[in-house]
Amino acid sequence: MRSMTIKETPNDSPESGVPCSGMGCRVQPAPEAVTPMIHAEGLYKRFGPLEVLKGVSLQVGKGDVIAVIGPSGSGKSTLLRCIAHLETIERGCIDIEGEPMVTTDAQGQCRYVSDAQVRRICRKMGMVFQHFNLFPHLTVLQNLIEAPMTVKGMQRDAIVPRAQTLLRKVGLFDKQDVYPSRLSGGQKQRVAIARALAMEPGILLFDEPTSALDPELTGEVLRTMRELAHERMTMLVVTHEMGFARDVSTRTLFMDGGQVIEAGAPAQIFSAPAHPRTRAFLEHML
Repeated sequence: MRSMTIKETPNDSPESGVPCSGMGCRVQPAPEAVTPMIHAEGLYKRFGPLEVLKGVSLQVGKGDVIAVIGPSGSGKSTLLRCIAHLETIERGCIDIEGEPMVTTDAQGQCRYVSDAQVRRICRKMGMVFQHFNLFPHLTVLQNLIEAPMTVKGMQRDAIVPRAQTLLRKVGLFDKQDVYPSRLSGGQKQRVAIARALAMEPGILLFDEPTSALDPELTGEVLRTMRELAHERMTMLVVTHEMGFARDVSTRTLFMDGGQVIEAGAPAQIFSAPAHPRTRAFLEHML
């Protein structure tokens, strides 16, 4: 059974389970609930004078596929990058598989765990970027085995069979000795997905994985993501692909202006959105 809730509540609301507005912040799932894969509470982030996240909260259960949609500049990618620790937050709390990565104390001070602990926690997540981020000087196979060897200390003989299995999974086994420059955009992104899976994460984070692709190449990447969803891979996906969000996600989250405006089952969000801003966005996108 998929256990996942996303809600927008005031930071001091009893529903949020934690006070996050200068009164301390510690994520505590309900006792009867299964420990979520991701639990983020009251996240605030600014770049200079621009406040990009304004108290965003979400919870992702094992096997959930959460689609985060919304206009450009709404904070979607920043939310993902904060969860992956590619950006730091000013206030709030993030737990990954029940383990705290960052909390906010009673004085409103944001505190991360040690660097070593952060690195270990982040290894539970794999990130797939908009622009692939493959190493151009490494072959496809070398791109997959580099991180397991350098980060996890695995031997080449142990990781190569796993990497080859993943390349078969994404339909690119015959490209293992090819350099990224010889691949199409869709092939590069499928290699990037396989590379993320090579670290055996419990969670995959996708930051607009098809936005840099030509329309005819988007389908092959979405097919791979659909297969992962069918296998109950836990995924948090920032996307402009409304069809994927509607048909594949277990829940859809709509963001605007650094806040969660509306969240719910995709059938509800796409058929009968409650918020006028959600309705206006979907009318423009669909």
